[in-house]
Amino acid sequence: MPEAHGFAYEERADGSVVIFHHGRPATTVRGARAGEFLAEVDDDPQGVMARWTGNYRRGNERTGKNHPRNRG
Repeated sequence: MPEAHGFAYEERADGSVVIFHHGRPATTVRGARAGEFLAEVDDDPQGVMARWTGNYRRGNERTGKNHPRNRG
């Protein structure tokens, strides 16, 4: 999987975490899920943030559509 760039996150005082993509808020994670995110983000920050925002499939849809297995 190609590496995702442009992600950042910010922990808020209320315990929520806001994930940004290219400076714009992509998603907000609250409660127990915020704790799960913070525990997981240290391993591979860019990949984890891409997966949590759902922005990890960019760029390969067109090539996958043209694969012989998917042509039908």
